Amino acid sequence: MQDQTSREHHIRRLTGQAIGKFGLIVEGDRILVALSGGKDSWTLLTVLENLRRRAPVSFSLTAVTVNPGFPGFRTEGIESYLREQGYEYRIVSAPVHDLVLEKLAPDDIPCPLCARIKRGVLYTQARSLGCTKIALGHHRDDFIETLLLNQFFNGRIKAMAPLLRADDGRNVVIRPLVYVPEDDIIAYASEADFPVTCCACPACGDPDHKRVKIKKLLADLEKGHPGIKASLLAALEDVDLRHLLVR
Repeated sequence: MQDQTSREHHIRRLTGQAIGKFGLIVEGDRILVALSGGKDSWTLLTVLENLRRRAPVSFSLTAVTVNPGFPGFRTEGIESYLREQGYEYRIVSAPVHDLVLEKLAPDDIPCPLCARIKRGVLYTQARSLGCTKIALGHHRDDFIETLLLNQFFNGRIKAMAPLLRADDGRNVVIRPLVYVPEDDIIAYASEADFPVTCCACPACGDPDHKRVKIKKLLADLEKGHPGIKASLLAALEDVDLRHLLVR
């Protein structure tokens, strides 16, 4: 129990650091927490709730789960846990599975289409619920992997932003777990016994997925050279435009 408490305190400290540094939460915010049912989103919801109880500013949370309709995705465990813990929540359905079958070829990766549909649903729910911000569970490794994916495959130096005003000009997205390593989340979610629920997407865990390959590459590099992940994240905060091909 002490290990779990210490780990939760560590994650909460890193999350608080990100909130303070990037101004992610302010007085009166009503935050929609995107709860997929995975380890990252459960950790995000729990840590934000623990911070909310201690924070010098007043803010509220509501969890929203988007059911993508993939065969095998179950919301009963998610809903039961949220109800038992006293969270405000909403579970909504989106025709992700149907649109994947309709729009994509069998060999196409469904992730971009799925992300766009879910994002649209979350934006709509945020307006409906009167939320000022949408919190996503992207952690440190997600930021680093996205940076390398864009460099390797898209020819761009681009990752994610801890705070981002959406293209619609209305919704604001925050990523409070930016400084939290994925290994800490894996251990904490296991210790906390969250009802982790797989999205049931057929592409989940595909060894040929580009992100899976990048994750393995980073893991191998980190084993031989501890600190590489931390260095890559630090690079996102220390960009020297004078030494880039920027006109």
